[in-house]
Amino acid sequence: MLDQAFQCAFVPPEMMDRLWESGWRHFGITFFRYSISMDEDAPRTITPLRLDLEKFKLSKSQRRVLRKNEDVHCEFVPASHSPQASLMFQRHKARFTSQVPDDLDTFLSESPATIPCPCVECRVHLGEDLIAISYLDVGLNSTSGVYGLFEPDHSDRSLGTYTMLKEIEYSHSIGCRYYYPGYATAEPSPYDYKKQLHGLEYLDWECGVWMPQSRLNA
Repeated sequence: MLDQAFQCAFVPPEMMDRLWESGWRHFGITFFRYSISMDEDAPRTITPLRLDLEKFKLSKSQRRVLRKNEDVHCEFVPASHSPQASLMFQRHKARFTSQVPDDLDTFLSESPATIPCPCVECRVHLGEDLIAISYLDVGLNSTSGVYGLFEPDHSDRSLGTYTMLKEIEYSHSIGCRYYYPGYATAEPSPYDYKKQLHGLEYLDWECGVWMPQSRLNA
């Protein structure tokens, strides 16, 4: 069983690429990788995922999500702490029943735009209302999703999938080769939407090799 962690306040972009490639993630300045997660009902097998952007193509269901959100405005700006995000997080976390974090500071450093690496946030507006935010780390040739949240009143818009697709689009636009959507589990979980991407790979912990991930149909 793999369970490792360390802390670092600054990591160069090329080193972030190497860390993600080795299955590492971070919240704030704490870096971690682990192969088993203990949930309330049973242990879960952690599966690091990455998307080869050269092989990605939209599925029919993903195109529907984009069409459903044609009326929103999306922008990428340097990541920051904001009262809007903190309040949205408190409403968003009510969706979860186990391992619920206290606040957004669990995932972000005090200066999230630069520490421990460059980070941008995807802000989704419907008219004047901010309805979703996601945070995206930027390396040299890769990007990695940190966390996404949305207003529960707009859950019918599939905003978790929408912000992920916009992160993929942004990653491609800045010339990256890989996008890391974060951990999933071998067992069914709320994060299975990540497994619906064309061109997805998973890290085999035992041999350290990235392998093709079977795509879930949606």
